[in-house]
Amino acid sequence: MSLQMVSTVSNSSLLQPGFSLLNFDGHVFFFGQKGWPKRSCPTGVFLLDIKQNELKMKPAAFSKDSCYLPPLRYPALCTLRSDARTDEYQYIIHGGKTPNNELSDKIYFMSLVSKTSKKITFQCIEKDLGGDVPEGRYGHTINVVHSRGKSMSVLFGGRTYTPLAQRTTEKWNSVVDCLPSVFLIDFEFGCCTSYILPELQDGLSFHVSIARDDTIYILGGHSLQNNTRSPNLYKLKIDLPLGSPAVTCTILPGGIAVSSAIVTQISDTEFVLVGGYHSDNQKRLACNTIVLEDSKIEIVESVSPEWTPDIKHCRMWFGCDMGKGSVLLGIPGANKQIIPDANYFYILRCKGAEEDKEEELITQNCSQTSSEDPGDSAPFEDSEEFCFSAEANSFDVDDADTYNEDDEEDESETGYWITCCASCNIDINTWVPFYSTELNKPAMILCSSGAGHWVHAQCMDLSETILLRLSEANVKYFCNKHIDLNKGLQTPQKVVHLKKPPMKPLRKKKTMKLSTSAKKSFLRRLFD
Repeated sequence: MSLQMVSTVSNSSLLQPGFSLLNFDGHVFFFGQKGWPKRSCPTGVFLLDIKQNELKMKPAAFSKDSCYLPPLRYPALCTLRSDARTDEYQYIIHGGKTPNNELSDKIYFMSLVSKTSKKITFQCIEKDLGGDVPEGRYGHTINVVHSRGKSMSVLFGGRTYTPLAQRTTEKWNSVVDCLPSVFLIDFEFGCCTSYILPELQDGLSFHVSIARDDTIYILGGHSLQNNTRSPNLYKLKIDLPLGSPAVTCTILPGGIAVSSAIVTQISDTEFVLVGGYHSDNQKRLACNTIVLEDSKIEIVESVSPEWTPDIKHCRMWFGCDMGKGSVLLGIPGANKQIIPDANYFYILRCKGAEEDKEEELITQNCSQTSSEDPGDSAPFEDSEEFCFSAEANSFDVDDADTYNEDDEEDESETGYWITCCASCNIDINTWVPFYSTELNKPAMILCSSGAGHWVHAQCMDLSETILLRLSEANVKYFCNKHIDLNKGLQTPQKVVHLKKPPMKPLRKKKTMKLSTSAKKSFLRRLFD
């Protein structure tokens, strides 16, 4: 074994515990960043380009017919081949945590569509399931088994939030072990069936699972209920006849009490177990070789690499399988670093240089390497670790597209993640789509007051109908703060005065003058 340090040219703050690696055609892709994706890479999927012990991150694209894939930390993933005779395969991704700490219960299929020297494009499709659909969880595993010419996926373990009916104010977001049920998933018909086996009594998470043909071996894992790491070695055998599937479980001797370990494959029948934890305050520095032959498993201790003092003395570590016998390991950076989230990374090669030239192995393995969330346990179990599948070789992709987070505009102060008003509650780490037109950034609208400024449509309490109407119509919009000011500055509308016709002057009535004798005659008649 050889251990080599890797320097990160791009900003390494995206590579935090809980991320995953995907290996397509010998290229390693990073998935599951910390926080929501930024506009420089809206997919949240990056190519990890490793040349001369330097790691660079280059954004990857999704095809137009792809669904939205949120950055998921601690998901279960494995490869699925459409035909055993071909080298084409896709990844199955289930569960995991979103940046809002919500647990996903969705399942995605990711495949490589096109690859050029300038651009790599993936297709991501969400699959609908019926029947006993597993709840949202993290820290679990998924594998593919083959029996009698059929294939099915097997999901087991993980953690989930306490059911709503059992939550209290003090432990509202506390997590519990998922029930130790085994889920068989038939993607051809889109159905899922759960099985309860008497041998599986306690829920497990962050365990290791290795699949070969119709058998899955489950090793280690942590149980929250008992706060123990299981020393058992479970053998799941799945038979797929024409009728109902048959699932059996056998407890074998020779297990290892470890959680958050990483497994990488070095030959058709050999695997290497690296890392993990013996307990909450003790890392596991020993390594083991796992041999699968003739429906048997053998676990023997192997020579460990010469760990550096930084690795030996750090309290936590994380990493993932990179494929072809290589493992990426990460440890927290020193507190005196300028960037507090930066980590140190190493590549552990478990094979010799000649063996690295062998063809890619077809036996599939899956490991959930992590332990706890920061809020779930002591700081040491903070390392809900790794899940990769990539190769540590150099990649022949142009360096011009290298992603550097330092080159990107700080969207926490400008762009989509500004504080648009005094009551703005849009946060890059907690935001979720509000309108149906939103994907990975909030909808904004320009206020025409003064030189103009952008505000979030959600903060302005705009309905989706009004937002669409404003975006289509050529009219000026004024935010809630400037709408009254705008009204005051507007020129008063011209008042149209009605013209009234002039009134005709009244004619004077003609009067008759009476003589004195006539007046006397009139008065005499009046008083008679």
